Amino acid sequence: MPKAVLVRETGGPEVLEYVDVEPRKPGAGELVVAVRAAGVNYIDTYHRSGQYPMELPFRLGSEGAGVVTAVGEDVTGFAVGDRVAWHGAGGSYAEETVVHAAGALHVPEGVDDDTAAATLLQGLTAHYLAASTYPIHAGDTVLVHAAAGGVGLLLTQLAKSRGARVIGTVSTAEKEALAREAGADEVIRYTEVDFVAEVKRLTDGVGVHAVYDGVGKDTFDGSLSVLKPRGYLVLYGASSGPVPPVDPQRLNAGGSLFLTRPTLGHYVATREELEWRAGELFAAIQDGSLKVAVGGRYPLSEAHRAHEDLQGRKTTAKLLLIP
Repeated sequence: MPKAVLVRETGGPEVLEYVDVEPRKPGAGELVVAVRAAGVNYIDTYHRSGQYPMELPFRLGSEGAGVVTAVGEDVTGFAVGDRVAWHGAGGSYAEETVVHAAGALHVPEGVDDDTAAATLLQGLTAHYLAASTYPIHAGDTVLVHAAAGGVGLLLTQLAKSRGARVIGTVSTAEKEALAREAGADEVIRYTEVDFVAEVKRLTDGVGVHAVYDGVGKDTFDGSLSVLKPRGYLVLYGASSGPVPPVDPQRLNAGGSLFLTRPTLGHYVATREELEWRAGELFAAIQDGSLKVAVGGRYPLSEAHRAHEDLQGRKTTAKLLLIP
């Protein structure tokens, strides 16, 4: 019997159960995949806690990489033995899972399983943030919160590749070193100094073209205040909690600012867009211009510990579960 991580009731990391499950069979348009590595993402904690409600019980996880073991009807382009990666397939915290062929991507030579599993959700997120939500132009100055996190490290590299000056925020000296290694021009330890005052000092009071904010409640007001007129606050997550309702007049008063709350699904709405974004990411990994850092590998049976460390802000880069 294959193993999987099951949620029967919502709550803290302790509700994650490592259990035997029935083997899966592919339906039409589906693949069965032997999971070699599953990605751990902050959204998984929202599903586990009930912040994003799911029908109980459910198998946790949505991202991974592995090898195709069975192919359903009406599937073209995939065969048993193919190496694939995916995001958005529920139940990826498992030894095997079912993936819709429409959302699976071939993993090219030169990209290992851990890297493939660590790339998609956070890499696709970083790609749409830098290339589409606020398309970074050469000469822009941008602020990246949590610059040593999984998205932050990738976003910093992509922003630099597009010619931006990157200011990052982090909490520790270790995380500062990681952000600088990724290419951040300036790094602010928000635990020691006020990031608002420091950003204004670093920009001579002008402000930044865009803020990429996955933190939410704790940084939102400050993020708005460091934008230059007509700047963009891209709020793509809420690791510190949801932002309270906002009076749109604040955007006017701040300088005709833009506020957006994007999500990945709207930026990979077609197969063509998914393949474009993933193709650019895999190509950059292959040529060495994009480094995907894995900050922790946990046995699948210890998914609860990965969640504890992630929510305790004890981690950097990407976390993986290994069946």
